[in-house]
Amino acid sequence: MSGFVVNQIADPTLYGDPQRLHQFYDWLRREHPVAWADPEGFRPFWVVSRHADIRELERQPEIFNAGPRMTLLPIPVEQANVAIFGVESGVFPLTAMDGAHHQAMRALTQDFFLPKNIRKLESAIAQHAAAFVARMAQDEGQCDLATDIAFWYPLRVAMAILGIDEQDEARMLRLTHELFGASDPAVRRPGLTEAEHIVAVKQDYIAFFDAITRDRQANPREDVATLIATGMPGGAEMSAEERLGYYVIIATAGHDTTAASIVGGMQALLDNPEQMALLKAHPELLKTFVNEAIRWTAPVKHFMRNVTQDYTLHGQTLRAGDHVLLSFGAATRDPEAFGDADQFRIDRALNNHLAFGHGPHTCLGQYLAKLEIEAFFTAFFAQIATIEPAGPPIYTEGSFVSGIRAMPVRYSRLPQPVEPA
Repeated sequence: MSGFVVNQIADPTLYGDPQRLHQFYDWLRREHPVAWADPEGFRPFWVVSRHADIRELERQPEIFNAGPRMTLLPIPVEQANVAIFGVESGVFPLTAMDGAHHQAMRALTQDFFLPKNIRKLESAIAQHAAAFVARMAQDEGQCDLATDIAFWYPLRVAMAILGIDEQDEARMLRLTHELFGASDPAVRRPGLTEAEHIVAVKQDYIAFFDAITRDRQANPREDVATLIATGMPGGAEMSAEERLGYYVIIATAGHDTTAASIVGGMQALLDNPEQMALLKAHPELLKTFVNEAIRWTAPVKHFMRNVTQDYTLHGQTLRAGDHVLLSFGAATRDPEAFGDADQFRIDRALNNHLAFGHGPHTCLGQYLAKLEIEAFFTAFFAQIATIEPAGPPIYTEGSFVSGIRAMPVRYSRLPQPVEPA
């Protein structure tokens, strides 16, 4: 007996225990690949956990819409969002849009995130990575790799792309963790229910980004914030919810998931020292390591899809009006899609992991994320000789975007070349 029930997929504490989480995912894939869930406090939904099945559904966005139900939220949170913000997700980002409207909105910034344009940022990102790794020298051989280093580095890159001042980074980092960690009592604002907490956080986001919008509309710059503030997708003015959603996708989701992959990748190397040694001996494996770190960590655990017409999958009929949770976290360890799926292998060549999604909603910033992770580990191995745990990692209890939120480590630095006088 596994001791699992399908409804546990909505339990945030499950995500704070990665070993049990992946046992649950394995049970889902084997025993209940298309499962009905009706957890207390949530609207019911189907759960799809196999790699091939998620690809099948994602290739049919006209049947499986991205909105309006975008992620798994408790009913009181959805109700508060609708009452105050007009949409059940609280914002209206690209990840909740469909069809021609989604394409027009995505086109606003799509050119910026193309590989040829991201490569233009390579030198600046490498400098940021080297500078943040160099901070470890100030901590006398011990730090929290997550809270002291990894969370801040991709945030700096995201803020630079948006054109937002460094002085606002601490505020943005706090809001990011509060947004994605709302179900974690260690993260939630004291004295607030989850619904009250999320409303307060989103109101803070609105206040911050409304000021950015007013500034860019009055004083356009060569940055992504200007593209969002002045954009007219399809020739139409963006709504306040759409504009806020766009900012949140780039400023929040982009850096948080990248940071989670960096920390998760480092934890995987510490847990598999032979892979750490292999990577040090063969730096040409860095690109495949980065992709494996993303697969292994899978920071985005799910997105919801909204069924527009009846569809049969593994003998189960998904009815028009139903909702489907696509469990990307489960799909990234699917043995039908990956050889040795439960092994961390930095030389994994065939690695179509779905951690960036699939189909029209494939992550806009995936090339930027990979470049940032590669730059970080390049800088890390150029400056750090050894690293080991200084305590157990702590994981965020959250079913949407989650990963390690604290990772104490000890390390020694490589001798650095002396600059000529």
